[in-house]
Amino acid sequence: MQSLINEIESLDAVEVYGRVVGVQGLLVEIAGPVHEMSVGTRLAIEGGAADTVLAEVVGFRDERALCLPFSGLQGVRMGCRAVLVERESVVRMSDQWLGRVVNAMGEAIDGKGELARGGEARHLRSSPPPAADRARVGGPIDLGVRALNTFVTCCRGQRMGIFAGSGVGKSVLLSMLAKNTAADVAVIGLIGERGREVQEFVQDDLGEEGLKHAVVIVATSDESALMRRQAAYLTLATAEYFRDEGKSVLCMMDSVTRFAMAQREIGLAAGEPPTSKGYTPTVFTELPRLLERAGPGLNGSGSITGLFTVLVEGDNHNEPVADAVRGILDGHIVMERAIAERGRYPAINILKSVSRTMPGCVKPAALPVIREAKRLMSTYADMEELIRLGAYRRGSDATVDLAIERHDALETFLGQGKGEASTLDEGYGELANLLEMSLG
Repeated sequence: MQSLINEIESLDAVEVYGRVVGVQGLLVEIAGPVHEMSVGTRLAIEGGAADTVLAEVVGFRDERALCLPFSGLQGVRMGCRAVLVERESVVRMSDQWLGRVVNAMGEAIDGKGELARGGEARHLRSSPPPAADRARVGGPIDLGVRALNTFVTCCRGQRMGIFAGSGVGKSVLLSMLAKNTAADVAVIGLIGERGREVQEFVQDDLGEEGLKHAVVIVATSDESALMRRQAAYLTLATAEYFRDEGKSVLCMMDSVTRFAMAQREIGLAAGEPPTSKGYTPTVFTELPRLLERAGPGLNGSGSITGLFTVLVEGDNHNEPVADAVRGILDGHIVMERAIAERGRYPAINILKSVSRTMPGCVKPAALPVIREAKRLMSTYADMEELIRLGAYRRGSDATVDLAIERHDALETFLGQGKGEASTLDEGYGELANLLEMSLG
């Protein structure tokens, strides 16, 4: 009832509308009371045969509002009415969203009935908490993946990027993290995902138990750029809702690159100049605004631990989006095709992966073990070509000899099956035994 009262109170007393005066590609120009509209305003364009197309204002030009639709423009013609239906992008969520799969508009798509609407309207594009009022990151969070727990330890409230090319296994790694990470709630945004993979992820990867404490937000690759962008905003808004309830939230997004591509489409349609690799300036403005929303909340509230995948084009880890995201987040996990090709999954390159908060959240007794393992892996990587060619002679260097001796065991340690789970303490213990060292 309170939700209904809030919606009634938000209705305008006067109907405001303009008319379609031009369509170019997917860009619709609206003339009329433009002073009543702002960027982000929602309009319902009344097409033929009682069809209505929902659109959003993305800019203004020559006293006209520039809009992009959330769906196709079938039935839209010159002179169609465009009725103002929502001045701001808001969503009303509730605890009953747990265990559900929703689209970018906050509508259920899992066939389990309509979603219960909460009383409070939350802005989809809210600002991050003030930096001076935010809590510090918490202690180490158990991700359930041995390679990450031991070498790229993540703190509660930290934001990490998973950088990988296509087909290297980042979606499988994401599913392992969704099932195994110790968090109260998991919010998973599948942005620009392949349609066939959605049910596979929900049923096979998450499973019934994993879905019980998760919310999955989906916008497939065939949907409009606005829908894909909004799915990313809704993912963070949902995570913020549960964080403000004092819960530890795991927020995962696959992928940030597709959010950037959607923003690029919107920017180009609105007339922005293309810059690096065709990406418009607003892409690099919106990325930090989106990613900074994850992290610790205000003192006394919960936290959002963010894991964001980045699809690197052509395995180029220095392409513009990857470079920008790496500078925003608190660490990066690098997955490499060469490691996947030799059959070790997850294909994480430990030597190129970094957690910026790791030194402060690892047990002091485990640090010498981690350093020794990295030293041996680095030594083997430096000498790998000579070793494979048979140009290195055993006995020439004691450190290289030890690195060769431990290499196979370390590779086995870093590999992990999709159905396996490993705790933080188990990972440190196994690594110490492998290196014949003590944890004190």
